[in-house]
Amino acid sequence: MPGSPLRRVIASTLGAALAVAMAGVSPAEAASKPSSKVPKTAKAGDGARVTKQAWVTNHEVDLTVKSVALGQTVKVRILVPKAWKTSTTKRFPVLYALHGGRDHYTSWTRSTDIETYAYRYNVMVVMPEGGVNGSYTNWYNYGKYGSPQWENFHNFEVREIVERAYHAGTSRAVMGISSGGQGAITYAERYPGLYRYAAAYSGLLSIRSVGVPALLMFTIVGAGDGTDPFRIWGVPGADDVNWRQHDPLYLIQRLKGTGVYISAGTSGKPGPGDNPKTAPWDIGLLSERVVGATNVTFLQKAQQLGIPVTSHIYGNGRHAWPAWTREMHNAWPKIMAAIGAKRV
Repeated sequence: MPGSPLRRVIASTLGAALAVAMAGVSPAEAASKPSSKVPKTAKAGDGARVTKQAWVTNHEVDLTVKSVALGQTVKVRILVPKAWKTSTTKRFPVLYALHGGRDHYTSWTRSTDIETYAYRYNVMVVMPEGGVNGSYTNWYNYGKYGSPQWENFHNFEVREIVERAYHAGTSRAVMGISSGGQGAITYAERYPGLYRYAAAYSGLLSIRSVGVPALLMFTIVGAGDGTDPFRIWGVPGADDVNWRQHDPLYLIQRLKGTGVYISAGTSGKPGPGDNPKTAPWDIGLLSERVVGATNVTFLQKAQQLGIPVTSHIYGNGRHAWPAWTREMHNAWPKIMAAIGAKRV
């Protein structure tokens, strides 16, 4: 009969299957997608907390974090491994991936194949928001400090949340591109032992070299969000004490015992994957040449101090994703070995 219980069950089942199919996922995938309910433990020691979690796929989740350190709400994306489950008691090695300036937390999944690489290992990848200026520091604010405190957000709030609520372990690595690369090395230096490995792809590894502070100030102003560049590290020269404490080259001795990978171009010419007709005055070529010079200086200093650093200082290559993706591929096995992440 048209209104029989059996017909109603069949119609309901077919309707649900059709809705799922139209959404682009199978019924099995939909059924296995983790709950959107935020764990009660998704909090940091200073009161920062996750207010929302949205699963993009079965192994990719976006967190909305109300941060005390930043005084605002921002996003964090996490890739979880195959064996990850909401109820698991297992802890996983974790890689923190930092984005560059004028970008955001989705940049790694948008511009690289990091999902494919991560899914081959029992590793968790955490990709936090880093701000449009990508400064990766607690802002100086003319000596008054206060918000935003990006360094505290990444190394304390995000870390505590993923370890308390999302099964991240204490075997950690950090990597980044551009200003995120600078942040990766600086974080490993400022918190010795927190990360077993640090990798920087076109990271600015000396922020106090001749001409570099001016380039940084120009880049920050050029972001167009109205930021006063002197609020970040202070006025170059006048506030040199604070600049030194966030300079990867100045802090290099603190990397003893940490695995390090650095890479950058030096020629100011297009490389593989770049448009060969790119003009010589292109900012991506000019900036990479400056960045490459700081990487050469950093490597020389590391060698003088006997600090092991794996490097790939290549000639041609623009300050852009084609080079950074290749370098991520090159560094990946070393990072995974350092944190004990196994292939699955």
